[in-house]
Amino acid sequence: MKLRNPALIRFVGLIGAWFIRWWMGMVRCRTAFLGGHKHPTDPRVVRFLYSFWHDSMMYTASIRAPINVLISQHADGELIARICLHLGFNTVRGSSTRGGTEALLRLLKCSRRSHVAVTPDGPRGPRRQVQLGLIYLASRSGLPIVPVGVAYTRAWRLRSWDRFGIPHPWSIATCVFAPAVHVPSDLNREGLQHYRRLIQEEMEAVTGVAERWAATGVMYLPQRTQTRKAG
Repeated sequence: MKLRNPALIRFVGLIGAWFIRWWMGMVRCRTAFLGGHKHPTDPRVVRFLYSFWHDSMMYTASIRAPINVLISQHADGELIARICLHLGFNTVRGSSTRGGTEALLRLLKCSRRSHVAVTPDGPRGPRRQVQLGLIYLASRSGLPIVPVGVAYTRAWRLRSWDRFGIPHPWSIATCVFAPAVHVPSDLNREGLQHYRRLIQEEMEAVTGVAERWAATGVMYLPQRTQTRKAG
């Protein structure tokens, strides 16, 4: 059942944000940084475009940083946007299918003063498939893309298109930030596709690192990267 009443959406958003923050407070988080920065960085110094898979959105409740999050304009988007606002994130509404141009302009403006976070396979999938919108935004904004992989030692998976993950209480969430990828400006269609494939590979690789870390307790790094710090 879709929520339509604005007052009810505001109330459920407040309760939802409180519940998510309380729930994630029972989850231990381990983080590793494979590039030259500890993330999220101070946006007054350097800003990034963070890329999370849609199924790992619950983990982002544990992040404390000024970040603008792209939320779709679909029916469920307003509730998600309310939850994000109560969690301390700014939101920009739009997606590749609805409100894309306006959202892009707002994100470009926001990127001058804060980080941006995008789920490149949202809002409707296909699951864990990077779409061109992320690459175009990086090319226009100049923000380097940081692929982020998240996994849980134990979690429930919803029967949704993204198999949304809900970590068990007292489980461990592993989060791995890959080295930043700089996307050139003014790319043609072929260039955008090249970087889409590159980010797809990076997202799969860093997610694999996070999943193996969660499954074995040991972080196995890709040969091309070296860990800067883990905690």
